[in-house]
Amino acid sequence: MEITQVKRAARVAEMPEIDWIEDRVLRDKVIDAWVAALEAHGFTQIGEMKPSGNYDSMPLLTGTQCDHMRSVCRLAVKTAEEMAALFPNFRYDRDILIAGALCHDIGKVWEFQPDNVKRWKADPYCVGFPSVRHPGYGVFICFSMDLPEAVAHIAAAHSAEGELLERSLENTIVHWADVTFWKTVEAGRQFAATDTWLEGLTGGVSGQPKSAAR
Repeated sequence: MEITQVKRAARVAEMPEIDWIEDRVLRDKVIDAWVAALEAHGFTQIGEMKPSGNYDSMPLLTGTQCDHMRSVCRLAVKTAEEMAALFPNFRYDRDILIAGALCHDIGKVWEFQPDNVKRWKADPYCVGFPSVRHPGYGVFICFSMDLPEAVAHIAAAHSAEGELLERSLENTIVHWADVTFWKTVEAGRQFAATDTWLEGLTGGVSGQPKSAAR
């Protein structure tokens, strides 16, 4: 796999918040991690992945998976800025916060990869369904691409897995930004009415598309 400047530019064009990272080394590692993760799993852009929280949850009515990650990043930054303005002694690592927010769902390249989902669905008892959730796979990508431990921690523990440990400050901010995004989408009725991804393969035991109706 060759990571070229053209591929790097495409990732920044899709996720311009990457340029908010002031540390050039960290910024380049985030870019390269996304280039490698997408290419290794058959995606050409983040927006090709199903726009949902989990592979079997309802997709967004409009918008992409990349829109979700970018929104979480912006929500996280605004939260940190508000707290810093309110509390004089509030300290956080802005670059880690941004990098972690933009990479928190990087493991979805595995969990949302269509061939993987079809394979797991065909025999859930072989390696599980899914075999590894996106937080776990995100850790693998982060460490493989030499991202800081603090960023890998955010990928690892932004979701339910984080209830088993103590989250860092930056992870806590990203976690609640992520929760806020999905809960607001739900309350604002911005989920699609049906899930037809992979022809309803993940729509339930029957394999039929799920309805958003409660």
